[in-house]
Amino acid sequence: MGLLSVLSAFSRLSKYAITCTRSISTYVPLQFGITNMLLAEPLKKKKRLDPAIIRQREERKRKKLEKSIRRLQKYAKKLKPINELEIPLYLKTEQEQRTRILPPLSKEEEDRRIFLYKEWTRYKNKQHKNDINTIERLILSQKRALRELKAESEELYNEAIQIDLTFLPYLKQGPCRTPPIQNYDTPDGEYIDITLKYPGET
Repeated sequence: MGLLSVLSAFSRLSKYAITCTRSISTYVPLQFGITNMLLAEPLKKKKRLDPAIIRQREERKRKKLEKSIRRLQKYAKKLKPINELEIPLYLKTEQEQRTRILPPLSKEEEDRRIFLYKEWTRYKNKQHKNDINTIERLILSQKRALRELKAESEELYNEAIQIDLTFLPYLKQGPCRTPPIQNYDTPDGEYIDITLKYPGET
């Protein structure tokens, strides 16, 4: 193997076919050398722009932003009206006729209502506490019974803790087929959008 064959084996073209990275060769005939960086691209030369053009572009961007800000400020304080909450005009005109004039409550009547309200609150509080105590007592009894059943028979315990699907029975009956409606005008699927559009909406 001659020197030329060795040099051709380690030439840049053969190295490019093998790998696409920078490599270092320490082969004796070549001594010490570094290949060029492969798959690189020369940097593009930056174009020098006229300062007037740059200023013009920045001015255009600034005007565009100012225009969008003005548009937002224009429609910022306008609330979208809700037709369902608008009071009809005839109700406004009949407001005085529809207003009830109730006689003022006496001191004895106010005291009686306050006393009834407090009595009702005490009754409902007592009822709530009784319900909680009853539920807790039933849960403790159930746990005690399940413990005793588990100690007696494992199979009966596993059957007892299964969910009873018949506890709340649900039965539904109805027609299997709907009879056709005589002279029914079927819709053709057209859709007309009647949504109101307000200023500032897209």
